[in-house]
Amino acid sequence: MSTETTTAPAGAVPAARTPDAGRPPADAVAAVATASDRGARIVAVVIALAWHAAIALPAALGARAELAAPAVVLAGWLLVAAVGALAGVRLLRGAPLPAWPVTVLLLVVDAVVFAAAGDGQLFTAANWVWGTLGWFFVVALWGRAAAGLLAVLGAHALIALAGVLGHGATAPADLARYAMYVYGTSTLPVAVFVGSTAIARLARQRAGAAAAAHAVRAERDAAERARRERSARLTLVSGAAEEVLAELADGRADPADPDVQRRAVLAAARLRRLIAESDDVPDPLLHELRAAVDVAERNGLPIDLVTIGSPPPLPVEVRRGLTDPLTATLADAREWARLTVVADHDEVVVGLVTPDRPGPDTGGPPDGDGRVEYLYERDGEIRWAQTRWRR
Repeated sequence: MSTETTTAPAGAVPAARTPDAGRPPADAVAAVATASDRGARIVAVVIALAWHAAIALPAALGARAELAAPAVVLAGWLLVAAVGALAGVRLLRGAPLPAWPVTVLLLVVDAVVFAAAGDGQLFTAANWVWGTLGWFFVVALWGRAAAGLLAVLGAHALIALAGVLGHGATAPADLARYAMYVYGTSTLPVAVFVGSTAIARLARQRAGAAAAAHAVRAERDAAERARRERSARLTLVSGAAEEVLAELADGRADPADPDVQRRAVLAAARLRRLIAESDDVPDPLLHELRAAVDVAERNGLPIDLVTIGSPPPLPVEVRRGLTDPLTATLADAREWARLTVVADHDEVVVGLVTPDRPGPDTGGPPDGDGRVEYLYERDGEIRWAQTRWRR
């Protein structure tokens, strides 16, 4: 057998590439975790902005006459609203703002508003940093370790303590109220932050387990289907070989008869190709074609096998559709044959040329699901058969 292997030139196998060609499939497990995390992000952003607009702003406006520096308190509210809205939108789009610069800015506003609230409004809703900033810390630090949020909330508590002590609220009742405020305004943001991370992790684990179980079931079903198909095909191919052997053994067939010889070669080629299907080789299609070529060579047929390019991984059904019709034509060939394989990522073309000779056509369209095209011509001098697969 003469074998040639070359690199496919540009345009040797014309095929239209689709935009999604070569893209990896989407990660279903990551998609589930992302969907879960996105829901928690929406909750955190909505709570932060709604609390800031529906509770903090009316309280600050209603008590602006009692505030020590109402303009500073309201300016701080506007600054946090702008930064929080921008951080929330960026977070929902998957491109959050830099966490620590935003956090430092919020802590600066925290200290300024505590100083500007005054003694009378220190523990009221007009001092809006008590209840609002914890949620904006959650938005700014989303996706980071919970220890970072706890550290920032600790800094917030120290700023609040400095404000309480700076305004002279040192009575036991004031300190108890401070402790209650710190606890009450920190626990819920921490719970949402930690809980969302745990839920996303749990969703990822359960999706991964479900995907693994589905993959096992799919692999088992595919293996069973392949076993049944292979068994049925082996029965069919073996039956053809047994029929020829039985006729020869009973004397009902003449070994010198060209038709009997062709049937024997065809049965041997199909058996050889069927055996080659289960071989673990880098190029299964070329391996199966070489098995058919080897049978033809053993019967004295000079044959050239030329390959241009490398075939992509193909399902067994497609490989059968590409090889089986040519195997039938090859079994009827005399004098010489030339088998050509031209392949790239999106298309595989297998062609066979043999001398024509009197007799019926032995070529036939491949069985399958229509993914393989078949062409066959004869002009009295040559027979030409071609199978083609396109992605």
